[in-house]
Amino acid sequence: MSRTVGLRHSTVETTDGAVLAVREGGPADGPALLLLSGQANSHDWWTGLRDHFEQRFHTITFDYRGTGTTRAPESPDWSTALFAADAAQVLESVGADYAHVYGTSMGGRVAQMLAINHPAVVDQLVLACTTPGGTLAVERDNSVRRALAQHDSHARTHALLDFMYTPAWFATGRRSHLLGDPDMSSRAQLLHLKVSGGHDAGDRLCEIRSQTLILHGSDDLMAPVVNAHSLGDAIRDSRVEVTTGGRHGFFDEFADTVSAQVRQFLDDGL
Repeated sequence: MSRTVGLRHSTVETTDGAVLAVREGGPADGPALLLLSGQANSHDWWTGLRDHFEQRFHTITFDYRGTGTTRAPESPDWSTALFAADAAQVLESVGADYAHVYGTSMGGRVAQMLAINHPAVVDQLVLACTTPGGTLAVERDNSVRRALAQHDSHARTHALLDFMYTPAWFATGRRSHLLGDPDMSSRAQLLHLKVSGGHDAGDRLCEIRSQTLILHGSDDLMAPVVNAHSLGDAIRDSRVEVTTGGRHGFFDEFADTVSAQVRQFLDDGL
């Protein structure tokens, strides 16, 4: 299998006129792996993490509407279903008839809708630190919401880091790419909050036919771990793996272990 070095950049125009920024990495003839970012984040979310897959997989990411260099009118019609339709169009544009899909946080909600509304394009599915939404979800408590809504930006960032990582992570001097797109407009940020909060796949999770791996951190306060088990109960061909001590960014903090779990799951299905 050939190895293509570096990222390949392109754009995709959607049927409603949005222009999505796309990045591809890894071998162009490898199995396609679509990586879906969290809320209010561009595909920079996958910086460093995509390296864990590009020896073997053709990785595909795109900037959601409102993030990165994607260009789209800001609209209250944004939803996880719309973002999933964008993802399907991205796959078509890069010549991938279908792909493995790894979605994290809000990206996991988008991935659910992709598997439900566009089942033919989803091979194996990985959902990390995410929820089904609606009445089936257990949401973060009000103390978490207050901490993330503080007016002081430094205090807000400190709180977010604490929800993402354990104290041990800070000793390594690593930089997080999970803290949001700093160039988003305030309206786009609010729209993303609405997209994530409005997600509700509870009654339709039974429609997912993809073999599914559900990953979560045991100490996630942003999306409590009970949501992983709810997803596992609702998706027929699924299994749940919990990282002990992991917080919302467990897939980044414990990337060597978690990415290896994902690779093994995908390889077992090939």
